[in-house]
Amino acid sequence: MQSRRKQAGYRQPLLQALAVIVLAAASYAWAITFLPTREQIERQLALPEAMLVQALVKIGENRIAAALEEIDNILAVNPNFRLAQLIRGDLLLSRARAIQTVGAAPGASLDHMADFRDEAVARLARYSFQPPTDLAPGYVLQPPQDSRYALVIDTSKSTLFVLENRQGTLHYVADYYMSIGRNGIAKRREGDRKTPVGVYHVTSRMPQERLTDFYGSGAFPINYPNEWDRVQRRDGYGIWLHGTPSDTYSRPPRASDGCVVLSNEDLNELAKYLDLGRTPVLISESVSWVKPREVAAQRDDLLSHLERWRADWESLDTDNYLKHYSGNFSAMGTDIVRWSAHKRQVNAGKTWIKVGVADMSMMLYPGEKNLAVVTFTQDYASNNLTNSMKKRQYWLRESDNRWRIVYEGAA
Repeated sequence: MQSRRKQAGYRQPLLQALAVIVLAAASYAWAITFLPTREQIERQLALPEAMLVQALVKIGENRIAAALEEIDNILAVNPNFRLAQLIRGDLLLSRARAIQTVGAAPGASLDHMADFRDEAVARLARYSFQPPTDLAPGYVLQPPQDSRYALVIDTSKSTLFVLENRQGTLHYVADYYMSIGRNGIAKRREGDRKTPVGVYHVTSRMPQERLTDFYGSGAFPINYPNEWDRVQRRDGYGIWLHGTPSDTYSRPPRASDGCVVLSNEDLNELAKYLDLGRTPVLISESVSWVKPREVAAQRDDLLSHLERWRADWESLDTDNYLKHYSGNFSAMGTDIVRWSAHKRQVNAGKTWIKVGVADMSMMLYPGEKNLAVVTFTQDYASNNLTNSMKKRQYWLRESDNRWRIVYEGAA
C-alpha cells in the first residue's frame, strides 16, 4: 500500500504539468459547436494525434499503464513521433522520481522542451475541434470556379483546412496539423524566418527525388511574393508546403524558415486535393467561421462595385470609370496620375467598348483591413481591339465605405 502511495506521489507533478498543457490548450477554445460525421470520428480516432490526446487524457485520470500502452501503439507505427517519445520518457521517468514538467529528461535542451510543450498544446487544441457543417471561412466570398478545393491555414491553431467548392459554397473536407516559421507570421524580408499572410496559390510540385531528405516526401511551392506583397515591398522567396525529414514525424508549431510543414503522411494525402496553378492557399493568423448569408452579403456588396466599374468602362465615361480607382493605386510602376492619363488617351480613340467578366473568385485578404482580391477572366472588345485575359484586382474599402481598386494587373 505504501509503495502505491509513493508511486502516486512521484506521478503527481507530472499530472500537474500535463494539466497546465491541457489548460493552455483550452485557451484556444473554438467559439462554435460542431457536429462531426461518423466517418470523421472514425478517421480521427485512428490518427496518431488522436491517440496521443487519448494518452494524455488517461494520464490525467492517473491511468498510467493504459497511457503508456497508448503511446507504445503510436510509436509502433510512427517511431519518429518525437512528442510521443518524449511523453513516453516522462512516464517511465515518473516511476523513478518526481518530475516537475513535461520533458524532464536530464540535460534536455530547454528550447527543445518548450517546442515540444507548444506542440502538445496545439495538438490538444486541435483535437477539441470538430469541423463545422454549416459554416465557412469568412475570407472566401466566392471560391474560384476552376478549382475544386481551397486550402485555408489558421496559424494560431497550427491547422491547415481543406475545403471543397460545392456550387459556390465551401464545405469542410479535412484538416492537418502543420508548422510555420520559427519567428511566426507576416513575412516581410528574406531570411526573417516568418510565414507570409495572404492569398496565394500552389504553383508547382517538386517530387521527393529532386529534393534533399530535409523536405520529406515532396514540396508544393506557392507564389510568394504575390502582387500585393510586391506593392508592399516584401521580399524573399521559396515558401513551400513540404514534408519532414525521414527521421522526424512532425515538427513543433514554429519550426521552419517560413514554409508550411506537414508530416509526410499528411502531405501525401493533401496532394490529392491540389490542382497546380489553381488551388488557392489562404494563410491567416486566425480564421473566423461564419454563416453563408454573412459571406453572401459581403460578396454582393463588392460585386456591385465591380459591376459599376465594368459598366462605367463600357460607357466610355472616363471620369466615372476613374472614380473606381484609389488615389493610392499602383500597377507595374504606374501611379494613379499616369494611369488616368493613359486611360483618357486610350478611350479617346474608342467609339464603343464591351467588357465581359467570367470565372470570378473573390476573397478578403488576411492580415489586411478592408482589402479584397478579385480574380476573373476579362473578355474585352472595342472598335479597334479584342482580347481576353486573366485579370487580378485588389480592392480597398476606403473611409467613405466605397470599394476602390488599389492594384490591377494580369493574373
